[in-house]
Amino acid sequence: MSTNVLFDKERDIEEYFTKQVKRLGGRALKLVCPGVAGVPDRLILLPGGRVCFCELKAPGKKARPLQLHQHEQLRSMGFDVFVCDDRLKVDLMIEGMQGRE
Repeated sequence: MSTNVLFDKERDIEEYFTKQVKRLGGRALKLVCPGVAGVPDRLILLPGGRVCFCELKAPGKKARPLQLHQHEQLRSMGFDVFVCDDRLKVDLMIEGMQGRE
């Protein structure tokens, strides 16, 4: 059993993540792209026109190779892409996005 009882499942990470984005006045839109596999789970829109993507995983889980490929394609176009599998990574992502103008 996980030592972090509050965050045993991807759903728990996702709930925490969306609350933190909303706290910043942003939106965390669920990304569904029929016919395009491996896209990140969420499109994050923050005040000031800041945009990034986030892949949410259960604690300890990693992005699959196809997901990593999609992440690299997005990064090559200048977008930030984060992979969060715990509360600390969500907090670091939020902190990083707050620092951008």
